[in-house]
Amino acid sequence: MKSTLDYYNEKAQSFIEETVSVDFTPIQDQFLEFLLKGARILDFGCGSGRDTKYFLEHGYQVEATDGSLMLCKAASEYTGITVKYMLFHELEKIEAYDGIWACASLLHVRKRRLPDIIRKMSLAVKPGGVIYLSFKYGDFEGKRKGRYFTDMTENSMAELLADFPELKVEKQWITGDVRAGRGDERWLNTILRK
Repeated sequence: MKSTLDYYNEKAQSFIEETVSVDFTPIQDQFLEFLLKGARILDFGCGSGRDTKYFLEHGYQVEATDGSLMLCKAASEYTGITVKYMLFHELEKIEAYDGIWACASLLHVRKRRLPDIIRKMSLAVKPGGVIYLSFKYGDFEGKRKGRYFTDMTENSMAELLADFPELKVEKQWITGDVRAGRGDERWLNTILRK
């Protein structure tokens, strides 16, 4: 994990430039459809702060975290809220959020460690709350271009969620990458309800 965080600390500026202005509204809005206006959202691994800013501008209460200090600083400036420096396994809240947004963030967690993170997320979301997850689509696990990735398919996601009967899949769909020149990359999007 350390090398992935080093990557984001070293390349924070170029990563932000690549992601901050990407139009992600179709997926953001699908997530928001499951929440009441003003709901409390955790942006879990917020990166540039793009989604945090969108949710704030649409009247939601947002807490944001990231495991890269450089991204925390930049996202705090961009969003106007303090982004908390925190690793995924440090989440300890209980029934604190109406929604948890983990967009292209948990894909950097080793597959064997994902159940512990999902358990913490399940505890942190309120009953009736929703969790959004996105992973690159496929069966790959390992280093790719300086970062660690765990890809997911519908089957591997179902296996991951098998130990969490309290979490039901509300919606699952595949999208292309919205970044320029990345349209051939596919993503698995999943919305869970507790």
